[in-house]
Amino acid sequence: MNFARLIIKQHCAVLTVFQTPKHFSTKITPKLSSLYHKLPAVPTNLELKLQDLEARAISTPQRGAHKVAAATATNTAQTLSKNVPLSQVNKRKKRAGKADLAALGYFNVAAFSTAEEYDLENLLEALRQQELYDAKKFFSTDNLGLEQDVLYVTAKYQVGEEDRDIFFFREGSVVMWNFNDIETNNVLSFLRPFEKEAYLRPLVRSESEVMPYTYIPPSAIDVEGDIVSSSDVEPAKAFFQGGKFFLTSGEDNFFSKYTFSNALATSVKLGIWEATLDRYIDSMEFLTNDMKKGRRIRISRAEVLRKTGELLALRHVINLSSDLLDTPDFYWDREELETLYLQICNYFSISRRTKVMNEKINHCVELAELISHNLNEAHNTRLEWMIIILIMIEVGFEIIHYLDRYYVKEDEAAGANGNKVLAH
Repeated sequence: MNFARLIIKQHCAVLTVFQTPKHFSTKITPKLSSLYHKLPAVPTNLELKLQDLEARAISTPQRGAHKVAAATATNTAQTLSKNVPLSQVNKRKKRAGKADLAALGYFNVAAFSTAEEYDLENLLEALRQQELYDAKKFFSTDNLGLEQDVLYVTAKYQVGEEDRDIFFFREGSVVMWNFNDIETNNVLSFLRPFEKEAYLRPLVRSESEVMPYTYIPPSAIDVEGDIVSSSDVEPAKAFFQGGKFFLTSGEDNFFSKYTFSNALATSVKLGIWEATLDRYIDSMEFLTNDMKKGRRIRISRAEVLRKTGELLALRHVINLSSDLLDTPDFYWDREELETLYLQICNYFSISRRTKVMNEKINHCVELAELISHNLNEAHNTRLEWMIIILIMIEVGFEIIHYLDRYYVKEDEAAGANGNKVLAH
């Protein structure tokens, strides 16, 4: 900007231009007033004009340009040292926040995992009685269709132009589209009576996910990150890119929204299990310290058995009761949705996180087995000593009985001898 001021000064004496494009002041000497009035009018987009002048001044060598540049750098450094805190200098640019994304036309989708399971049947009945949300679909995602495990509802009352949708998953996860914080808290509170084995609220909040989404024109295609509209291309499809969901407008987005919601629900549920495993590891840390220092293990056999059961239950839900190791059956005949689902899972590193969790569980199982073996040996040792003590007690009683019988016989013999003497 200093280069731009220098060029303007050469034409209109003293012209001071502030950084705000709509507010500038001019001071004109009487001799140059006529020259100033002959200048063309300043355009409304003055900031872009000044940037263009600055670029030209930098690209065109001028006499004494290095001196001007040095002075400009000095002034800039002094301005930064005076006006900008040191903590804000040379900081990496932060990712756009909710307000910035909302200004760009993005909405938010939030996912929470609040319990091990939801009672969807009673939840559906309660939603109908509440009359705030309209149940659209209650369906099963497996091939057999034995149990309905997903409930899809839409808000009856419109707030803005965008709809508000909710996906309830039986495994204890909920995904809300275009919900503000107040309504989100209300939905989470409404869910509590229908939760089985509810999680702690701080844990639910810490492991939640909030992602932005927006809509693209029906004829848009994605070319190297750009959205290109054309009437000659095939109809656009929903896609995921750069941590954002892109939905197509003007059609039913149920399957696309379900795919996004399913992947989000899987990620937050895995996050809950990761936090549970971390708490388990923290609870067992003192045992490894006791073993390392040769101290007595401060845990009972019953507690070890209970903790081993917790590990096996966690391993069961991860590897057998969930779809973390394989693609859900819902996508086996929907290749486009399967590709979209796998792309989102790769973004959240579902496979890698699952593998890491299994390795941690294996290590914890080995530690639990080692502690259990150690406690069993100590227990067996105590039993052996108890048996030895009982045998020693029995031997002592036998010795006492033997001595008692021995002295009784001696007394009887002495009495018999005395009677014979008296008889003679």
